[in-house]
Amino acid sequence: MAAFHFALVLLTLLSLQFSEASRLSLFASTNDAQAANSTKWAVLVAGSNGYSNYRHQADVCHAYQILKRGGLKDENIIVFMYDDIANNTMNPRPGVIINSPNGSDVYAGVPKDYTGDYVTAANFYAVLLGNSSGLTGGSGKVVASKPGDKIFVYFTDHGGPGLLCMPNLPYIYANDFIQVLKTKHASGTYDEMVLYVEACESGSVFEGLLPEDLNIYVTTASNANESSWGTYCPGSLTPPPPEYNTCLGDLYSISWMEDSDVADLNTETLEEQYLKVKARTLNNNTVGSHVMQYGTQLISNETVSVYQGSGTLNSTSNTFQSISFMGVVEQRAADVYSMRKMYESSTLEAQQKIELLKEIKEITSHRAHLDSTIESIKGELLDQEYLKERAPGSVLVDDWDCLKSMIRTFEKYCGSLTQYGVKHTRTFANMCNNGVTMDAMDEASKGRCGSYSMGKWNPATVGYSA
Repeated sequence: MAAFHFALVLLTLLSLQFSEASRLSLFASTNDAQAANSTKWAVLVAGSNGYSNYRHQADVCHAYQILKRGGLKDENIIVFMYDDIANNTMNPRPGVIINSPNGSDVYAGVPKDYTGDYVTAANFYAVLLGNSSGLTGGSGKVVASKPGDKIFVYFTDHGGPGLLCMPNLPYIYANDFIQVLKTKHASGTYDEMVLYVEACESGSVFEGLLPEDLNIYVTTASNANESSWGTYCPGSLTPPPPEYNTCLGDLYSISWMEDSDVADLNTETLEEQYLKVKARTLNNNTVGSHVMQYGTQLISNETVSVYQGSGTLNSTSNTFQSISFMGVVEQRAADVYSMRKMYESSTLEAQQKIELLKEIKEITSHRAHLDSTIESIKGELLDQEYLKERAPGSVLVDDWDCLKSMIRTFEKYCGSLTQYGVKHTRTFANMCNNGVTMDAMDEASKGRCGSYSMGKWNPATVGYSA
């Protein structure tokens, strides 16, 4: 009887092992078949314009070269960039864009899918959703993905608490963006998605908002409360060639791209790349930012090649690539920093210098106006003694319509926030979170800005941020 029981147990164990092996084999076959029919998609977005924001379009062009070298097809790479840099009169190398001091041209061959007036939040959403009918202008390319496909999204620009900027208003707001991602997931038209996001306070776009079950993995250049940084800037420890008066790249962005240039993407995982980028972007705990992760973090166990392809290594990669200290400039200050360097340049004619100095003064004056006015309104409408601050990790605001209305009301009287002024979004969110009424905001804004001459920052002309 004992021998019979032993034989029965042994048979059961063997059956279980065979069953498990068969199950794994079945899944492996399914995964192999899915991988064979899977398409890699990429959406690359530079959310700014103007030569002083050179670095954002340079970042996107470099990203395109990595993906192209990795085997992605142009029909599956969709590029948003204003396209006013390569042939700008300020560009010392006409028709060429570089992303590092010793870098090669990254502009060559880049698809111009959505440029100029067509670089909008609405077009970005339509592209992600595969909604051709929702497009305005551009090439018409969308992410026409199917259930087994992988999607890589890279965004680089300015940002603020709860939003990402675009060169054409309105901006991308976190609640709208997350809803687009949820809708894309509900459509069942992708397997997994990876997002790399370069912007100030970029963590706030996902913190408390992005569910962990959408098969979406995100890394951001900064947490919810800090700036991101431009690099390869004139006058810094890692300067561009002397003829350049603007920053060539962004610290988080060049960190992941310069790694992708030289690493074996068939073996390096997304987690390993994240850790490298995190160390380099922290910039030796001096002037840097905290790279963050959100969403379905199990995806980070996959190799980078699943999303970026696996081409040959780039032998022309930048020689500065390391995790040593980088010279950086705060994102929101980088444009004026660049303009000042241009002004100091001996190559400009006298009249050009006069016009440039006038522009610098206008920009800095409007920024000072925004800072002082918002601080004054904050002091009046938010009782500091009873102010309720949200705990770290919490969503910025519950009522996003309230936030957008607060911003529109302020801009109506005080002028456009601009890509600089969005740093104050948290103040407007706190007003909503603490029950400040729209009437109170209207009265306070009108009282402080009723006589302010908005000039080119009049939202009736340039549009509202929200």
